[in-house]
Amino acid sequence: MRERTIIHLNIVDFSVAVERLQDSSLRNRPLIIAPQAARATVYDMSEEAYQDGVRKGMGLIDARRRCRRARVLPPRPEQYEKAIQCCIRRVLPFSPLVERAHGQGHLYLDMTGSHRLFGPPPDIGWRIRNTLRNDLGLDPIWSIGPNKLIAKVGSRIVKPCGEYIVAQGEERAFLAPLPLSLLPTLKPHQYSRLRAVGLSRIGQAAALSRQELSVVCGRRADILYNSLHGIDPTPVQAPAHSGRRFFFQHYLAQDSNREEIIRSAVLSLAGQAGYALRRQKLACRKIIIKLLYSDGMSCERQAVKKLPVFLDHDLEQSAITALFRCWRRRVRIRSIGLCCRDIFPQIHQLSLFKSINQNNRKRKELNRTIDKIHELFGREKLYRGYTQ
Repeated sequence: MRERTIIHLNIVDFSVAVERLQDSSLRNRPLIIAPQAARATVYDMSEEAYQDGVRKGMGLIDARRRCRRARVLPPRPEQYEKAIQCCIRRVLPFSPLVERAHGQGHLYLDMTGSHRLFGPPPDIGWRIRNTLRNDLGLDPIWSIGPNKLIAKVGSRIVKPCGEYIVAQGEERAFLAPLPLSLLPTLKPHQYSRLRAVGLSRIGQAAALSRQELSVVCGRRADILYNSLHGIDPTPVQAPAHSGRRFFFQHYLAQDSNREEIIRSAVLSLAGQAGYALRRQKLACRKIIIKLLYSDGMSCERQAVKKLPVFLDHDLEQSAITALFRCWRRRVRIRSIGLCCRDIFPQIHQLSLFKSINQNNRKRKELNRTIDKIHELFGREKLYRGYTQ
């Protein structure tokens, strides 16, 4: 198998870094990014606030109690989106394979075979860091590994600043002494089960066979087994598949697990997503639903369409599918997030069946009318109803 060279860039506390670029007075003081809502949760926080005990997903009231010196700002996703797109444009000259990873401020670059153009991989890492720092004022940490998993763990080790390099063949030796919590693919319930049987290090869990691991962790044991041994064949995806995204969030007035309330909130988010996509003549293939429970646990699942969609009806179908893939607990839900991924320009494909074309035409006309009402009078003037 051909040796790969993957660079992982992590701009720590990305939204905080962007806010500090806009306002230099925010530097060197605790900063919390959270919506201006009665029951808001922390969207992001600075390192100073983190040291005081503030965590993502924590209730804002609790976060303020832990860090009284913190300044609280509302999140500005559109600004963060512009900033990450600027970062992508700066690193594309180094590699055509740039993937925007899960979470803000994370990028993967596949530098396999590029040493003849740019020199050794460590030199490339330094050049990319200097480019982002000099051009944009953003200072990323970076790590190099033979695959995405190892590169990701390497950047976690040096956070909040620094760099790390793992050579080909050193994956298992690198992972063995590290705590299990640093493994990105390890789910919370898997971590709890491994800790319950006295395992705390990656090397300890890697000593288990596939069968033993499946007894402890159940489903996805094969994926976890590969991760524990530093195996990750997933490719770095091109920008066309990992570029823009739209994110919308709804905070429930009270924590609830009533289906009609949760479903209504998801349909409202799908409507917001459809309106935003149609305004920019875009469509998406992937809808991700993220649930935040009242006990602080979260879960997200996705639904993918074969073709990009932009009508409310299609987005609602995907959103509801993702919701019920995600909603497996009886604990009450605090907030719901909806993310649109795999963004493409709108395409209009005719069906061979006349009835389907008529239905699509009616839905387009309905969405066009609803969009006009929203533009003239605001979104609060028209709501979608839900009946069982």
